[in-house]
This record gives sequence, C-alpha cells and structure tokens, in this order.
Amino acid sequence: MSSGNDQQSEALSKPTFSEEQASALVESVFGLKVSKVRPLPSYDDQNFHVYVSKTKDGPTEYVLKISNTKASKNPDLIEVQNHIIMFLKAAGFPTASVCHTKGDNTASLVSVDSGSEIKSYVVRLLTYLPGRPIAELPISPQLLYEIGKLAAKLDKTLQRFHHPKLSSLHRENFIWNLKNVPLLEKYLYALGQNRNREIVEHVIHLFKEEVMTKLSHFRE
Repeated sequence: MSSGNDQQSEALSKPTFSEEQASALVESVFGLKVSKVRPLPSYDDQNFHVYVSKTKDGPTEYVLKISNTKASKNPDLIEVQNHIIMFLKAAGFPTASVCHTKGDNTASLVSVDSGSEIKSYVVRLLTYLPGRPIAELPISPQLLYEIGKLAAKLDKTLQRFHHPKLSSLHRENFIWNLKNVPLLEKYLYALGQNRNREIVEHVIHLFKEEVMTKLSHFRE
C-alpha cells in the first residue's frame, strides 16, 4: 500500500540523534559548551532544547534543528528559510536569531554512519524563544484580533523579501501548502472509519468543487 510506503519513507528520513550526539554536534559545529539537552516535539525533523554554559554576552538557551535526510538534500530551501528568519528579525518581529557555525555559515551538513549507509543531515542552531503555545491559552476576541493583526503584518512584510533562491520554497506536492488539500486523501486511512473521516472527506470534496476551480483568481 502506498500509505505504508509513505510511513516507511518518513521513518527512514527522520533523524534519530541521541541527546549525547546532539550535545556533541552543538560543541563541534557551533563551538558552544553544552550544559544540558532535552528533546523537543517534531514532525519529520528533530529538535532539541539546548542549554549552554553562561557566556559573556550571548544567550544561554538555543534550539538545535536537525533536518530530515530528504530536506537535507535541498540546502537552498534551508538557506532561504534562514534568511527569512533574519529578515523578519531585522523588521522587528519576535523571531529567533540564526546562529553561525564556527565556519561562519548559517547551517552545516553533517554525515553520520548508520551502520548500513552514510546519511547526511543539515543542522542549524537558533536562539530559544520562551513562551506558551496558543493552544494552551484561553481564547478571547482580543487574542484572535492580535493574531490576525500579526499575520497581516507578516504577510505585508514578506512581500518585500527577496532572495535569488526564493523559488526553492515552491515545492511540488507539498502537503503543508493549503492548495494541496486533495493530497490528504491518501492519509485518510489514519482516521479509520468514523464520523471524523466523513467530515474530512466532505471538506476535501468541497475544496475540489468550490476552491480548486477558482484558485487562479486568488492571491498567494
């Protein structure tokens, strides 16, 4: 089944670094002395909350991001993502800062011998932003207004962003792109046979009928 192949492919491409390996990466690639590491949630990459020994001026908490093997084959995409973060930071948005490697790059490609093959992963380090996910907060009209206001400001600001490799963001059949909603059909098996599946199937059907026929008229 294709669904099984998809799951197997994702499992094979997701990094599986231990906390000790993550700590060694931060020290060898970014030159920081690590005092503690703990895993963070992730989908198909791997993230770690990294604490470093106190430095004179720099922060003491970071996020180590290890991209999956598939994404790591597209370094242009990761480069553009890093430049977007830096662009938004300069524009005053509450974003993390991108840290440079000892070689003064914004990311590094590391190779690991898994026993049966050599796998390569792009690693990068961002400053840690403390806070709480919106899902954990009581929702109010004011909070929703502030979220919408920030999203609109973000949209307007990004219209001024330019990069020679910007086209790398346009990926064919990328399921996180909202216009690719129909691609979710191959994952319906995960819902089993219940009311939720019926709702999702109905939404996908409506998207095909009501949205896809008008996509060319919408501004991306």
